[in-house]
Amino acid sequence: MGNHTDPKGLTGCTVVLCPPGTVGSGEVRGGAPGTRETDLLRPGMLVQEVHAVLLTGGSAFGLAAAEGVVGFLEERGVGFDAGVARVPIVPAAVLFDLGVGDPKARPGPDDGYQACAGAGEQVPQGNVGAGTGATVAKLHGPEGAMKGGLGTSSIRDGDLVVGALAAVNAYGEILDEKGEVLAGSRTVAGAGRAELGWQGSGAKPDPPPPQAPPQPTLPGTNTTIAVVATNAGLNKERAHLLALAAHEGIAEVIRPAHTIFDGDTVFSLATGETEAPQSALEDLVERAMAEAIRSAIRHAESVPGVPAMGEETT
Repeated sequence: MGNHTDPKGLTGCTVVLCPPGTVGSGEVRGGAPGTRETDLLRPGMLVQEVHAVLLTGGSAFGLAAAEGVVGFLEERGVGFDAGVARVPIVPAAVLFDLGVGDPKARPGPDDGYQACAGAGEQVPQGNVGAGTGATVAKLHGPEGAMKGGLGTSSIRDGDLVVGALAAVNAYGEILDEKGEVLAGSRTVAGAGRAELGWQGSGAKPDPPPPQAPPQPTLPGTNTTIAVVATNAGLNKERAHLLALAAHEGIAEVIRPAHTIFDGDTVFSLATGETEAPQSALEDLVERAMAEAIRSAIRHAESVPGVPAMGEETT
């Protein structure tokens, strides 16, 4: 994995480079996605192998970073053999972070290329890569948001390994392992959880108090984008089921999830080094995704106007 991070513009991108022969699929949910190459991930499509996945900030502008990833792979002869050329398959998804830092700061081709060039086995979390400008809990408007970020988790069961990577920029609030609020929406005036009246555990939020009327939230200004990967050998149909299971993990931790304001997207990857029953894989993926989302929140740091978990509202 590699990252480009712009700490001044508060945006960035994250790249996952895949081993040869990696089977890929994915699933998009919610009403406001921003994606690239997701149609070919559906079962029944011609291409089976994925060469890299890009998660990026910058809204639709950030999809330009995929050009740099494609260029990096092409230089190394990596891609789908189309006879006259090898075409790198690089699915991508964006999140909206333009309202947090500099709206003119968006990841581009050079940034995608540099993220690839710096890729390694170290996986930083929090305000890094695609999570740099991410925010969550915008139920009462962007002024009440908390800081999101980039998070990861992995689970090993014998020879089987499952990992999850998530850039968390959700409209909904984030729940901890007990179903209590880990990162909740604030009122414009900075009211606490008691005033908002939502205690988590799947309950619906009460209307905000009179002094903090709801602020407009535009479709497309949220989204959780993620990758789940396993060393199991899967065909495309089974890989697609892993993406569905990962969305269950999203729905467990983010309330609400998959809304008209979100473009939640999960890419699933299988490298084919071991065998595992599908039911066990789906259980591990759901758990790993839930923990990656919580880890993103726990590693996030405040930026101007957006406090992180456990920090005082200013």
